[in-house]
This record gives sequence, structure tokens and C-alpha cells, in this order.
Amino acid sequence: MPLAFQSTSHGTIAFGFFNIEIDMLLLDRLFFLAGDFCAAVIGLARDGAAEIQGWRIEDPSRIGNLHGAIAGDDLSGFIGVGYERFPFPADPAGFKQSPEGSANNAWAAELIAGFGSAETIALRWDRQAGQVCIAELVFAEPGFGELVGYVDRGGYPRWRDGQRPAHVRAMMQSLLELGSVLAPRR
Repeated sequence: MPLAFQSTSHGTIAFGFFNIEIDMLLLDRLFFLAGDFCAAVIGLARDGAAEIQGWRIEDPSRIGNLHGAIAGDDLSGFIGVGYERFPFPADPAGFKQSPEGSANNAWAAELIAGFGSAETIALRWDRQAGQVCIAELVFAEPGFGELVGYVDRGGYPRWRDGQRPAHVRAMMQSLLELGSVLAPRR
């Protein structure tokens, strides 16, 4: 479930996983695969810049209503169609982010292409200013670290059985090896 995070450019914005069976993240109106985000974070920490191939959905009605989709009452928009295929679990104990969600990446990418436009999303780290930009969204380094920490935990509700996907483990290992300030605070 996406949570509210503080940006320095746009105030409070939503970031996170939006369906436990889909390994995709939303950031305001941007969407990208979690594995691509993890790879970009590694590149950002190493080189100060990276890119993600993702999508932008400007019209909120084309994004959908997350709470309505979870309830099964409003299956409109991209998020709603995702919940039509992968409904919210009837048993609350089943509400855990799937570490195998990347198996649904091709389906999710095909679906989102009908709702949004493909976009190359630039990530830039201004070390002197202590800021990270994702497209037009700007985060202080600690705020960006909170986004990384969210992905590492599997968001809310966390990874099923505590099992992180390989791309998340690789991101965290790289940040540790680089001694990066972009790593989440523990």
C-alpha cells in the first residue's frame, strides 16, 4: 500500500506498491517496476544519475481509486483493473507483498500502456545540495532514503515470509558496500 512521503518540491506525495501481486511502484503520477527502481538506486549511488523506463498517468480517473479497488467497489482505471485480476485477499493474514510479483511484470506493463504514456524517468543526485530528483520530484537525501527503506521492507504490509526479491537484496547490498548516504536509516 502506498504511503505518504515528504518531498521538498511537491509536499506530501504517495509512493509505494499498490497491489501485493504486482512488483510495480507508484510515485505520485509516475509508475515503474520495482526491479528497475532498485537498479536505478544502485546507479544513482554509484554514478549520481540513472534512468528508469516507466509510465506517467496524468488523469487521476485513469490511475483509479486504490481504496475503492481494495474494497472491490471501484475497479476503474489502471489500479482497478489490477485488482480485478488480483483482488485484495479475503483473509487479512494474506496481505503481504509477494516476493514473486515480478512474474506479473509483463502483464502489468502491457496493461499500463493502455492507461498512461511511456516515459524515461531521470534520477539525479546533487550531492552538494543533498537532494535527489526523480523526474520533477525533489527529495532531501534522508527523504529519498525513506523511499529506499520502504522498498527494502516490502512497504506496508512488508514482504511475505520476510523474503525480499533478489533485486531488493542487490540494491541494499550495493548501498552497504558503497557506504551510501542514500541507504535508509535503521
